[in-house]
Amino acid sequence: MSVTRKVDVVALAGLFLITAIWSYSWIVMKQVMLYAGAFEFTALRYFCSSLLLLLVLAIRGRRYLKPTPFRYTLAIALFQSCGMGGLAQWALLSGGAGKVAILTYTMPFWVVLFAVLFLGERMRKLHYLAVGGAACGLLLVIQPWLLHLESLKSALLAILSGICWGISVIIAKRMYVRYPKVDLMSLTTWQMVYACLIMALVAAWVPERPLDWQPYLVGALAYSAIFATAIAWSLWLVVLKKLPAGIASLSTLAVPVTGVLLSWWLLGENPGPVEGSGILLIVLALMVISYRGKRTVVTVAGETRIRHG
Repeated sequence: MSVTRKVDVVALAGLFLITAIWSYSWIVMKQVMLYAGAFEFTALRYFCSSLLLLLVLAIRGRRYLKPTPFRYTLAIALFQSCGMGGLAQWALLSGGAGKVAILTYTMPFWVVLFAVLFLGERMRKLHYLAVGGAACGLLLVIQPWLLHLESLKSALLAILSGICWGISVIIAKRMYVRYPKVDLMSLTTWQMVYACLIMALVAAWVPERPLDWQPYLVGALAYSAIFATAIAWSLWLVVLKKLPAGIASLSTLAVPVTGVLLSWWLLGENPGPVEGSGILLIVLALMVISYRGKRTVVTVAGETRIRHG
């Protein structure tokens, strides 16, 4: 067996582990709502993650501790970590983990649409079909005709979190044009630091349930900071280096699907035939957006790029 093939096997194993970690994190984020408010937990999670990431940068060398371009980093923190992460956590207060995961991961659709509006990119005919299919899928997942106010609120928050994620991608793409040599791990770390400060202010301003320092809350913080952030993002950098972008992008599809299955198995969140059909439509549309044509949506060190070719 060649060295390259051995590396590929290791990278594929890493991709499997990443998918498992990020999929299960949706279960953790849902269950921890029994012990903490959405914004306070998000602030604590980002605080622990920031400490770990700063430690990683310090180990890499002092030059990596230099803050990345402030305006762009702050904007990415606002839309990616605060917008996507904070709104998704808020959505989990009243929404199912699998449903919120699927709606948040509609991010590639918003990226494609924003790229057309703000970056002058063109959509292929197949992309129009995919967006239309995704819109139908969203309607089936949300089921607005049932008029469940809390469920509708959760769904809209989850979709908004995906939109914020998409906006952060456009900001990141513009930053790469102006600062092509920016270090991705440094960018991830500093936007996490800024997001921690912002979410701490939000948590102090918005009334929430008091923290209940049970073992599960401590474990959830440890899981989010150590596994879902430090270990998973480090593995992700290895995967991106060793595997083709198309294969690496499988995780962006596998995470919400696995999240749905785990929430069904562990939390009893049966999506039902209507919602299940909507989820299937969204996943199929995501596959079209991600793998057909010239655009490939790829997440790199905490934020996402669109690669061409």
